[in-house]
Amino acid sequence: MTARRLDAIDLKILAELQRDGRVTFQKLSELVGLSPRPCLERVRRLEREKILLDYTARVDVRKLADVVVVFAQLSLAKQGREVRASFEQHMRKLPEVLECFEVSGPFDYLVKIVCPSLAAYQKLSEGWLDDPRLNVGRVVTNIVLRPVRDDGIYPVSAVEIPE
Repeated sequence: MTARRLDAIDLKILAELQRDGRVTFQKLSELVGLSPRPCLERVRRLEREKILLDYTARVDVRKLADVVVVFAQLSLAKQGREVRASFEQHMRKLPEVLECFEVSGPFDYLVKIVCPSLAAYQKLSEGWLDDPRLNVGRVVTNIVLRPVRDDGIYPVSAVEIPE
């Protein structure tokens, strides 16, 4: 998939919406230097093209309950497209899995997980190892002791767009 070319105003719109998804179109247009109608048209185009995916609220669940955040490195016992597809489909369905990446190196996947306890994580990861349909051969667990920076948002300004 080829990335669509965005101009400076599109990037400003995306950055402002990441900063505050509840900003009015009037205020957004002022922030990016457009009149309201063209600003609205750009936002709608970014939505149609699935560059702007949705508007959500960020919630710090650590203030609501004690949770354990874990990074698990997983290796599959077998390889192949069907094996990976089955594993990835399973990961997408698990509410505990925040992010899952296929990676290079000694492991096949890096998975970010949140669980209510270490016992819940242990049950989850043992389930992966015990389920022959998933083909998980090895799990190495890293428990997050404290977040240094963990906001779950990838800022538009961190992405380099070729001109």
